[in-house]
Amino acid sequence: MKLMLALSELELVGSKEELAAIPEGKVLINTINAHSYNVAQKDQEFAEALRGGDYLIPDGSSIVKACRWLKGKSQPKERIAGWDLFAFEMQRMNVNDNVNKNENVKKRVMFMGSSEKVLRLIRERVAVDYPNLEVVTYSPPYKKEFSEEDNQTIIKAINEAKPDLLWIGMTAPKQEKWTYRHWQELNINCHVGTIGAVFDFFAGTAQRAPLWWQEHGLEWLYRLIKEPRRMWRRYVIGNPLFIWNILKEKYDR
Repeated sequence: MKLMLALSELELVGSKEELAAIPEGKVLINTINAHSYNVAQKDQEFAEALRGGDYLIPDGSSIVKACRWLKGKSQPKERIAGWDLFAFEMQRMNVNDNVNKNENVKKRVMFMGSSEKVLRLIRERVAVDYPNLEVVTYSPPYKKEFSEEDNQTIIKAINEAKPDLLWIGMTAPKQEKWTYRHWQELNINCHVGTIGAVFDFFAGTAQRAPLWWQEHGLEWLYRLIKEPRRMWRRYVIGNPLFIWNILKEKYDR
């Protein structure tokens, strides 16, 4: 049976340096890791959302290694975490505003997703780390599925904010599916990144793995140790499932 999402057929950003080549304008940037690859095999809309975005970033050493083993269409040189995308875009906006200081107009960054507590912490940290940026936030209702009224309220909030950069953080696959489903209704002209856990990392409500763990492809293990109840299914079951799915992709062609 053919997989809903074939890693070997995807166009992936090859390195962190290539982030600078993403053109200006309305651009949807998603990430893919072992977990999202697994989920996409049982969720056709999620698979379509990952395929249908403008840029897809390999957020996991397992994705990078699997692309090589599959001799895929893309051969990324390195893992590009959602945090890497976030840091690059935020710094680019902050510096660009410095260049145009005389205009006395700050670039506007919008964070859509998460709780008011997390968004408050984000606003406070942006003011320190990226002082040239104006922050707008929106906390959507905490529910599995949004009503049509919820959707229209979110869309209106984004369109009225007119952001220069938009971050969507509702965890995968919800964030990718929502953004892809409502892409044509978003009257904006900026980069849009679906970055989930980065909201918590930046706010300080969750901790990223130390650099050694990241560099050795073990960030997943660090998260499992830190949050076993929440992460055990994703990694204890998900990692062997990822290997199984990659094997199926390799030999069921």
